[in-house]
Amino acid sequence: MDEEALGLVRLLLARLERISADSFWAHRASGVRGSLARMMDSLEKGEPFSASEMKRMIDLGFRILERAARETVR
Repeated sequence: MDEEALGLVRLLLARLERISADSFWAHRASGVRGSLARMMDSLEKGEPFSASEMKRMIDLGFRILERAARETVR
């Protein structure tokens, strides 16, 4: 995985952490954050990981961010 993708995951982790605990999406964000963090740990240790699973988690994380943002606008 390239450095750009790792930076994207780090940014996503930080953004997901900032979702308000009062938000409907906070619980989902917590699960995605945990999955991404475990994948990052595996990657940093040089352990194998599923690139397709990481892409799926990244996509899900961005969808959660989008929906949480819409929730705050209303």
